[in-house]
Amino acid sequence: MSSPAPKSPELSDKSRKYDRQIRLWGEHGQTVLENAQICLINATALGTEILKGIVLPGIGGFTIVDHRPVTEEDVGCNFFLDLDSVGQPRAKRCMQLLQELNPDVNGDYVDEHVEQLIDGQPDFFRSFDVVVATSISERTIMRLSNVLWDQNIPLIVARSVGFYGVARLQLREHCIVETHPDNKQTDLRLEHPFEELKKHMAEAQITNKVPWLVVLYKVLQEWVDAHDGQYPASYREKSEVRELIRSKMDGEQENFEEAIKAVNSSFGGGKPSAAVREILQDDRCVNVNTESNAFWIMARALKDFVDNEGNGLLPVSGVLPDMTADTNSYISLQTVYRNQAAHDAEIVFRRARQLLKELNKPNDLITDKDVRLFCREAANIAVVRGTKITDEFDKGYHRSSHIASVLEQPNSLMGHYIVLRALDRFQADYGCLPGESEAESDTTGMKSIAAKMLSEWGIGTPLSDDLAYEICRYGGAEIHSISAFLGGCIAHELIKLVTRQYRPFDNTFIYDGSTSQTETYKL
Repeated sequence: MSSPAPKSPELSDKSRKYDRQIRLWGEHGQTVLENAQICLINATALGTEILKGIVLPGIGGFTIVDHRPVTEEDVGCNFFLDLDSVGQPRAKRCMQLLQELNPDVNGDYVDEHVEQLIDGQPDFFRSFDVVVATSISERTIMRLSNVLWDQNIPLIVARSVGFYGVARLQLREHCIVETHPDNKQTDLRLEHPFEELKKHMAEAQITNKVPWLVVLYKVLQEWVDAHDGQYPASYREKSEVRELIRSKMDGEQENFEEAIKAVNSSFGGGKPSAAVREILQDDRCVNVNTESNAFWIMARALKDFVDNEGNGLLPVSGVLPDMTADTNSYISLQTVYRNQAAHDAEIVFRRARQLLKELNKPNDLITDKDVRLFCREAANIAVVRGTKITDEFDKGYHRSSHIASVLEQPNSLMGHYIVLRALDRFQADYGCLPGESEAESDTTGMKSIAAKMLSEWGIGTPLSDDLAYEICRYGGAEIHSISAFLGGCIAHELIKLVTRQYRPFDNTFIYDGSTSQTETYKL
């Protein structure tokens, strides 16, 4: 194999600039991020804070859609505006100041009302990976929700009022290869060793220099031979394995200690979890067609591997945890796993190529690198299917029973969701935000609107008087620190959606800055 070419100074500079985040989502994730386009509707304080959180890590480009001029109120709550900006187009001015944060990012703006774009240029949004809308009316929410649902473009609708904030994610289907689970199962194949692993272990000798995996494997085989070929499953049986390892120690041997600690977490690798089996049995996996994307074609190739060459097991991931050992012992063991992973991935890749040919799709839709990554992460792939925001405006909303049960829980933030929904309805009915003119009288109106909404859903629990008064007390104003926190949270979710790494929230995020409390609900 030839040596890799040295990185160019430009790439090295970019790697240094984004080093910390590349450690989270890798070079490939950074490349995807740098090619992504985001649309922001309304350059509010929340909206600009969201963009700040994706401009700094190097999003490819953003476009702000906003027809309003900058006001003194904007200057008071939006860090990206100053008094000299008053009267200028808000979209243009925020775009200019945001671009100063990162010259690598392209910025654009459209000085029009979003409803004009929906009416005259509905395909305008097709060029974006995600659309974010802040502080838009109930009517616009519904129209935008329908358009983007049909175009299969993720939408985040968010609002920040006083100390309260909400974000709602709409997506039809989101396929994730790299989910980065907190507790990732190590795939060691102790119960189902492949031939090369058996051969390697047969030739290895137990010393205080070999990786703990060699110690565990050999002791485990001894235990299995004494138990009619059965592998330990219960806590008691695993304790017996630990004691057997301890009995073979000669003084302090670090690799033996590591083997004892690893007993509980080293079994079960290779078996598809219930969530992965559900994906492999999904109709979109079983019946791939010309509309199928790369994820589902690779999933079908994976399914065929599991059903045939894998004998019910996933491809070997080829990833070993760190172990105390001499370099040669560890590298030789690592090579065994990596070679098997490459062998399994090659089978899946050939099957994927065959599927591409059958579906008359281009070969470069799925590369060898794509398949290797897919096989490495196969145990943790995920598919998130969301709901349409417009459905929440139906009188017979099917999640109303869930809302009712959560409302009755102490310290729940579901009441904040209700009061923020009532704010949208108030604005639609009266043409202004509650509290803009008179907080006391508007509080009564907010309570009446909330009661009507809850009644339509068949919910008898009333809205808290304190929540109704609080939302009116703010008069629709944003507090910059609250918008900054919420904007940072939403920016994280945008990066997850764009890079297709990590699981996004599902699907409604509520924040109460007065109590520093957050909750996520599936609505």
